[in-house]
Amino acid sequence: MNALSGAMIFVVQTLVSLYLVIVLLRFVLQLVKADFYNPLSQFAVRATQPLLKPLRRIIPSIGGLDTSSLLLSVAIQALLMAFVMMFVLYSYSPLQLVIWAIIGVTSLFLKIFWVAMIVMVIVSWVAPNSHNPAAELAYQISEPVLAPFRKLIPNLGGLDISPIFAFLAIQVIQSYAMPVLAEYVGMPEILWRMI
Repeated sequence: MNALSGAMIFVVQTLVSLYLVIVLLRFVLQLVKADFYNPLSQFAVRATQPLLKPLRRIIPSIGGLDTSSLLLSVAIQALLMAFVMMFVLYSYSPLQLVIWAIIGVTSLFLKIFWVAMIVMVIVSWVAPNSHNPAAELAYQISEPVLAPFRKLIPNLGGLDISPIFAFLAIQVIQSYAMPVLAEYVGMPEILWRMI
């Protein structure tokens, strides 16, 4: 792989990954029942509507989950991985590509919660009770992840340490379980580094 193809991979990967985050964010927002009228939620809806509208006619929601946006994110991840694999001349089956894409989307899913919790923690220290749309959305995304930890860990005099344990859980999954799974299914290192 020469420098030009490396640069092209970087640009395409960056742009496609940005859109992939928006599509997966739309799934997460619906999953956590975030405020639909938040300006950031509206942005995610408008940005993903051109691709999701036709898919929704074919793919129904299952159990209240936005199945079409989840499948679209897996498809986008698979196409991005196929594009990268085209340059490294690595042979793979379509089933392997789908499995790798599911692992990539799962990793990105965890990163969305990670970032939302970071934003929530910073805002809670810097500007508590903020009504910023991004802060409200971060709180709405983080709350379902933090709720189980808050049940187990008592509030220490106004200090909520449940995010620490949530960060640890996500980091253990991201750093230890996901690489083992990726290695088990034969995911090439170039793909693992990009997710």
